Amino acid sequence: MNAYDSIMQGLNEAVAFAQGKDVGAKVHHVDVPTVDVAAIRARTGLSQGAFARSIGVAKGTLLNWEQGRRCPTGPAQVLLAMIDKKPALVTELLRQTAA
Repeated sequence: MNAYDSIMQGLNEAVAFAQGKDVGAKVHHVDVPTVDVAAIRARTGLSQGAFARSIGVAKGTLLNWEQGRRCPTGPAQVLLAMIDKKPALVTELLRQTAA
């Protein structure tokens, strides 16, 4: 099977799966907990600006999360959940990259 045929087969299976058909796909569900961004940041001891920089988001984004106007999703939500479990993670990683 060439690359084109393999890609087309995958796309057709994806469409069939989306339509609810059993295509034998393995489905993995990952439950990421909701996070209290302000509480997580407070436990790190960082200012809003420093925390935003440390996780690679704009300060305005962080403010929106902390004030409940928006919620982190995807990779940001996972990263924040990790920091919630281990607040020192941010400073440990920053220290390693600064060296």
